[in-house]
Amino acid sequence: MSSFDEPTVDVVVVGAGHNSLITAAYLAKAGLEVAVLEAKDIIGGNTVTEELTLPGWQHDSCSSAHAVIQNNPVIRDDELGLIADYGLRYVYTDPAAVLPLDEGDAVVLHRSVERTADEIARFSAKDAQRFTTLVDEWDKELRYAHRRWNTGELTDAPGDLKYEELCRRSAYDVVHEEFEHPVTRRLFLWMGFANFQPPKRPGTGLLPISILKGRLDYGWATPVGGSGALPAALAKLLLDHGGQIFTNAGVSEILASHGRADGVRTHDGRIVRARKAVVSSAHVRTMAAMFEASACPPDLVKAAENWRPGIGLFAVHAALHKDITYRLGDGSEVYSTSGGLGGPEGTLRQVEGCHSGEPEFDDPWMLLVSSTVADPDRAATGATFKILTAAPAELAGGRSWEEFGPQYAQHLLTLAGRHVQGLDSNNIAAIRHETPTSLATRSPSNIGGSCHGGEFVTADGGVVPGLQQWASSLDGLFYTGSMAHPGGSVSGWPGRNAARAVLSAVGIDPVTVMS
Repeated sequence: MSSFDEPTVDVVVVGAGHNSLITAAYLAKAGLEVAVLEAKDIIGGNTVTEELTLPGWQHDSCSSAHAVIQNNPVIRDDELGLIADYGLRYVYTDPAAVLPLDEGDAVVLHRSVERTADEIARFSAKDAQRFTTLVDEWDKELRYAHRRWNTGELTDAPGDLKYEELCRRSAYDVVHEEFEHPVTRRLFLWMGFANFQPPKRPGTGLLPISILKGRLDYGWATPVGGSGALPAALAKLLLDHGGQIFTNAGVSEILASHGRADGVRTHDGRIVRARKAVVSSAHVRTMAAMFEASACPPDLVKAAENWRPGIGLFAVHAALHKDITYRLGDGSEVYSTSGGLGGPEGTLRQVEGCHSGEPEFDDPWMLLVSSTVADPDRAATGATFKILTAAPAELAGGRSWEEFGPQYAQHLLTLAGRHVQGLDSNNIAAIRHETPTSLATRSPSNIGGSCHGGEFVTADGGVVPGLQQWASSLDGLFYTGSMAHPGGSVSGWPGRNAARAVLSAVGIDPVTVMS
């Protein structure tokens, strides 16, 4: 839309990423008048699908897997009717992932505890038994605590305390204490680094089992039509409930009067007033500059001071003539939507290199994504392929990503090509790389090339991935997006949590909407 049909609404939502749209959708479903303002000409934020290489090849620009959101009631219970009424569909793949090993073998993560345990037992019977025990502990206790953590509601129940104890440890320590074989450790640590938290950082101990369990349950949960199918379905729902979405409508100022947030001003000077709330997914540092100095809430000032970028990302998108395959130990080959490379020590060097400015060349952690294995219509005459890895925001030695990017992209393709079939020049029709620099340009929230919202330093010196609140100290202002708890990834939790906070604040019982 190019003009504001309703200059005053109940709620103004700043940004149209998937979390903002989830917030807006719940509020509109509750009967509130909602207007979403997006700076770009497309909605979705980092959850978008575009023709990045050649016409007809639909690539997920940033996010691709929607496994985490499957446990959110927005999908698990279809609270908004996105699946029943708005055509959102997912493919739950099997295998969930294939990790190539040396000498033509591979470890396969299936959507089956028993088959995966059998796979691990090829390397260690003890590790296979410990794997099944951990999965059982997750199913009986930890998954319920994890849901409570996602909504900021952990208690002192025994299961919650056990969950917190596991969280406090580092992913590296947990993996190396629980498992004995290098292949098992490789599998779990590769999974644990999937949201780009340093493996040796205290507080990451839960990640290996929680992420791996999500893949056991849902495989590489692939949205039919691309990652952008989620925001597209949310937009349809929002419009059906009287909401409005305005693109090319970047917000430059959050307006406040009489001690409450009551509207916004766009870059071109237009004003939209909010009777009840302003919900913002703008980056904390950007948002802090959206107020007159005297009006900026203290909690936002503090959050901006405590925020720092997360690990930067580097991606290679390729248009292929046909999908790649993975070689297995028995000499056969298998297609898989997801694959992974990189061992524990290489990952540790890579994390260190993100701070020192040196990309990892020998054994980098890499995610390999072949979306067309699950969703072939994304490329009617071929296949899509993506490599995602971690990389420093700034290179050492005066190098620039503009000059070095093509070389590093080709190096990653060469490394991956040693372990999979189909990355030779005869099968690659076109490639496009994204550096931390270009990712930061793509979205103002991707500071330092980090697409997961960055992180916050706590008072005790720890680090958390998301701001531990959804309501500001300024009345009427609420936070959503990847900077809000529980942080980045396509989880939808910041969006649903923000909606719950707004509904409670305006006197609507969230249970009447979220059921």
